Amino acid sequence: MKAIRIHQFGGPEVLQYEDISMPQPMAGEVLVKIAAAGLNFIDTYHRTGLYPLPLPFILGGEAAGVVEALGENVMEFKIGDQVAYAGHQGTYAEYATVPVAKLVPVPVAVDLKVAAAAMLQGMTAHYLLYSTYPVKAGETVLIHAAAGGTGLLLVQMAKRLGATVIGTTSTEEKAQLAYQAGADQVILYSQIDFAAETRRLTNGQGVHVVYDSVGHDTFDKSLSVLRSRGYLVIFGQSSGVVPPFNLARLAQGGSLFITRPSLFHYIAERSDLLWRSGDIFNWIASSELNIRIDKQIPLAEAATAHQLLESRQTTGKVLLIP
Repeated sequence: MKAIRIHQFGGPEVLQYEDISMPQPMAGEVLVKIAAAGLNFIDTYHRTGLYPLPLPFILGGEAAGVVEALGENVMEFKIGDQVAYAGHQGTYAEYATVPVAKLVPVPVAVDLKVAAAAMLQGMTAHYLLYSTYPVKAGETVLIHAAAGGTGLLLVQMAKRLGATVIGTTSTEEKAQLAYQAGADQVILYSQIDFAAETRRLTNGQGVHVVYDSVGHDTFDKSLSVLRSRGYLVIFGQSSGVVPPFNLARLAQGGSLFITRPSLFHYIAERSDLLWRSGDIFNWIASSELNIRIDKQIPLAEAATAHQLLESRQTTGKVLLIP
């Protein structure tokens, strides 16, 4: 089969499109024929070695496809079932073996490409809004990168919960996407200071929570727009790592909270995995949640996909198609 493997850390050029042996499912695993693999920023961290994995390895941690073969003692799935998963390495490939505990069923009403696009970012938005800081109707939230893949889902789901949503984007085109997703206000951070504008929009009160996937470049101002006892939820670092800071700032700002969560701590229990993915797929099937697929790129051109993602030339989800 074909797969994208990495033999050394570095830029997009280290992604090698290779022939490798077809994997065989062990006990408790299934063989999945991959229909689409999701591209995520964490893939770039694995590629560069920021989050190193043992070399060589097949990149990617999100996919959807069809069960092709069963290992021993597999009772939960059968050959031909639609399935999806996130958080198991090796999705930049035509086939992958996956532990049953990582797999979730995909309803027939949900297209497999949509399922691949929804898994990681959809469940991320779900845990951030329902568990990390459970948003309540009437609260005001600030969502950075509101036209990105996760950002668009956060906007839609926050509106489902009855929140007032302020988003930030870099361009007017991206702002329109955020408005279409339901944002009440969108700030073009490239043209206006988002902190000053957020304070103006909230009559100086600030927001209950900031969902921040940008990190370094937004950290200080994100802290400054929180109301007393507000939450700064940093779930990514597309602009770089947040530097060390003095914890006394949290008291000075009004007994603030900061957390740096990870999806995989919120789907470690199978019941949570099935709850979050089940909600996402049910909302997609009933047209309550829209998944924006920005680009579908052949697996062999994974390096191009990484270049587009890192240069912020994407809005919504990028898929790699074997």
